[in-house]
Amino acid sequence: MSREGIRKLGRMRRILLALVAVGLMGCSSGGGKSIDSKGGSNEGFKVALLTPGPVNDSGWSAMAYEGLVAIRDELGAEISNQEARGTQIRDAMRSYAQRGFRLVIGHGFEYNEPGVELAMDFPDTVFVSSSGGKTSANAGAFRFYLEQGFYLAGAMAADLSKSGVLAMIGGPKVPSIESTFKAFEAGAKATRPSVRVITLFTGQDSDVAAAKRATLEAISQGADVVIHQANAAAQGVFEACREKGVLAIGSNANQNDNESGVVVGSAVIVAKPAFVELAREVKEGRYQGSIRLIGMEKGAIDFVLNPKLESRVPEAVKQKLAGLKEKILSGELIVPKDEF
Repeated sequence: MSREGIRKLGRMRRILLALVAVGLMGCSSGGGKSIDSKGGSNEGFKVALLTPGPVNDSGWSAMAYEGLVAIRDELGAEISNQEARGTQIRDAMRSYAQRGFRLVIGHGFEYNEPGVELAMDFPDTVFVSSSGGKTSANAGAFRFYLEQGFYLAGAMAADLSKSGVLAMIGGPKVPSIESTFKAFEAGAKATRPSVRVITLFTGQDSDVAAAKRATLEAISQGADVVIHQANAAAQGVFEACREKGVLAIGSNANQNDNESGVVVGSAVIVAKPAFVELAREVKEGRYQGSIRLIGMEKGAIDFVLNPKLESRVPEAVKQKLAGLKEKILSGELIVPKDEF
């Protein structure tokens, strides 16, 4: 064979070796995603949480994040969280679904409708909001019966108030918050029919200054016990109460240890069991779109007095709260709630 022929043969051998190497790399799963027969990813179970505010708010978003962490710890899930409000919600949900997240939890009423709409485009992703009334095959809501805790808070507040005036400070005026406020007022008036309840909304869930201004306004009208649904802005409520020497009531998470020293009790959501149960159903392919009401009977709702301020609560009031709680658990007392 000529020298030129030998060179050509060598080039052909190098090309063939390169092609074989590329083929072997294509067969390897190292560093890539393996795909099952249905076209899905075998990476693992991925769960996302969308919140209206920061997860360090010691309240609404914080207790949801605790539930997300429990899903990671108990089910071995890969988790992700981000804040999403308004027009950000659909984009965030769509992004998570496109990235293969099996469960997307939107923590609030405002996440229900977008989740149900997107569910049609992403049948392999379950969209669940922690409030709301719309469902589809792979979308729904679990509603915490927080009204039960607010009813007890109202009963206590009416007994503790010297002025006979209470206040409720809200952030966004959404149905879920309005419903808890109605329950608070119902509990207060069942205890003390003459009590007056002031309701103020700031329209924001993270504006501490606005929440403080609204609380000061309510106090100027005579309120001496204040409850809130202000999410991350709750600190403004507590600061105003501290400055004016009135009592506050926490909500969603146990806020009794707030540094203001004015929180006499908290209407609490215990989210972990509900979050884990939901995620397990999704992971095992058992989820069906529905609306679930989760209350005291499931250990998801409670009203907790602050041990440091317990001396401010007369023994008769404590006994009344215990009795009301028993009636709620037995079904004798059905706490009012809005349907939405």
